[in-house]
Amino acid sequence: MLSPVLLMVALLTVLTVTMESDHWITDQQEKFCTWQCLKFTLQWPGSFCLGLKNSSQCRIPPNIQTWTIHGLWPLKAHTCCLCWPIFHSDLKELDPELSQLWPSLLKTQSSFLFWKDEWIKHGSCAACVEGMNSPLRYFQICLKLRGRFDIDRALEDAGIKPSCNQSYPYDKVNHALAPVIGDDPNAQIQCINDEKEREVLVQVKIPLSQNLTLGCHHKEDQGAEPEPTQLWHTFPGHPCPQDSPVFYFPINHDRPHQPCD
Repeated sequence: MLSPVLLMVALLTVLTVTMESDHWITDQQEKFCTWQCLKFTLQWPGSFCLGLKNSSQCRIPPNIQTWTIHGLWPLKAHTCCLCWPIFHSDLKELDPELSQLWPSLLKTQSSFLFWKDEWIKHGSCAACVEGMNSPLRYFQICLKLRGRFDIDRALEDAGIKPSCNQSYPYDKVNHALAPVIGDDPNAQIQCINDEKEREVLVQVKIPLSQNLTLGCHHKEDQGAEPEPTQLWHTFPGHPCPQDSPVFYFPINHDRPHQPCD
C-alpha cells in the first residue's frame, strides 16, 4: 500500500502529464488551424450557367427552385489534410437535404462528386475546428448556415423577384441583403455578365469568423478564393457594380444556359 507521500507524488505526476498533454493538444491545434476566417458562398441557379465555356454542360435538377450552396471555404488555410477520404455513406443521413440545397449543376459531375471535391479542398482545412472535424459535421454546419442565411426570403420580402425584363437598382439589392450578410467590407454581392453585357445576380459571399459569427476582418482575407477552373470563361462572378442595374433571372430548367432567350 502506497504511503500518503508517494500517493501524493503519483497524483501530482498524473496531473502534470495531463496538463502538459492538454497544452500540447491546444498548441498543436492552434498551429494546425492557421486560418481565422471563412466565406460561405451561395449561388443562384438561374444565372449559374451564364459563365460556363460549354453551356451544354449545365443542368438544373427539376426540384431546384431556390439559392443553393456553393461552398464553405476557410481563407488562407495553409495546412489541410488532403488525404482525409469521404464516402457517400458518410453523408447518407444528409443526402436528401444536400441534394436539395447543395446540388451539382453540371451534367459531368454528380452531386456527391461535388461534395467530395468541396470536402477535400475546403472541408479538410476546416476540420481543425471541433465542430467541423469530420465530413458529416462539416456538411451539417453548411446546411445550418444555409438555413440561417435565407437569401430567397430577403429578396422576396424586398419585392425583388426573378424576371427577364425587370432590373433593380444595386442599392435596392444591397439594402435587401445587408441585414442577412452584414455590412462587412468582405461581404460580396456578385454578378455575372450575359451575352448582352447585363449585370446578372449570381452569388453572395458571406464572411464568417472561425466560430461562425457574422463578419471577419482578418487582414489576409483578400484574394483567398478558390482558383478558377477550366469550366469558366472567367472566375464565376464579380462584385456587382454599384452604378449598374442588376437583373435577377428566373430559373429555367429546360434552357438553363439561356434562361431569358
